[in-house]
Amino acid sequence: MSLYPSLEDMKVDSMARAQVVHQHVTPSSLPPATRGPSAPTMYPALGDYMGLELSADVIARNMPEYQVQTIQPGGTMNNLIAPLSSQSMTLAKSIVTQAIRPVVMCKDKDGKCGVRLHAVNSGIFVCYVGANSPAALAGLRFGDQILEINNVPVAGMTMDQCHNLLKKAPVNGINLAVRDRPFERTITLHKDSLGHVGFHFKDGKIVGLVKDSSAARNGLLTDHQLLEINTINVVGMKDKEISKVIDNSPSVVNITIIPHYIYHHMISKMSSSLFKDLDRTPAV
Repeated sequence: MSLYPSLEDMKVDSMARAQVVHQHVTPSSLPPATRGPSAPTMYPALGDYMGLELSADVIARNMPEYQVQTIQPGGTMNNLIAPLSSQSMTLAKSIVTQAIRPVVMCKDKDGKCGVRLHAVNSGIFVCYVGANSPAALAGLRFGDQILEINNVPVAGMTMDQCHNLLKKAPVNGINLAVRDRPFERTITLHKDSLGHVGFHFKDGKIVGLVKDSSAARNGLLTDHQLLEINTINVVGMKDKEISKVIDNSPSVVNITIIPHYIYHHMISKMSSSLFKDLDRTPAV
């Protein structure tokens, strides 16, 4: 799946690909797509998320483990370096991005996508994705920002207006432009002979690492929130339920995490009632 730093980049690339098909030429023969330095961007890679300022100063105060690699004119971050556990000094640090990605979704036999959206600070965000729903199979996740639905920009729309767009959409070929959650990382862990991966958590927040465990060796961090385990959404689950998901996982466990500072802001902006009974949350 292609990832783009902004919505404009995705559109430029889509037009270039369409020209390739129409003109029957190879992509390498086309001039690279460029954008003038003064041209406005539709959505910056980083800088604001649900009304949360993500400036270099805010990152330094609240998430000092993240290092800003470059700063674009205007103060927006281009790339950040992901931190690692102090017990895993040999691992290469990775780049943290907040990419734009295209998503193609469909509806199930009941005419539903299995997703619920929420309006926050003039943006539209995914607050619920049904298990094994078309939305889940397409890759939508809690906290993703929806930028477009079938080429209609949704910034400034209400939740009901966006849900109506989905309800009126055809059964197949629902095209979305989606902005990833900021600062998220997926880490691959391996169970030991006792079936443990080596970290402790409370209310889904990682609070401790076991020395020399897979979690410590592979760069898991405390003060980060569990979002997914082997693609299973664990947001809103009780700790016993999360433990059960880990216990039922195979020997290789993929953990998706986000800084607790970001997660706490996400939850504060979403209705708390959404997490009391996820199975009963209405979806479209």
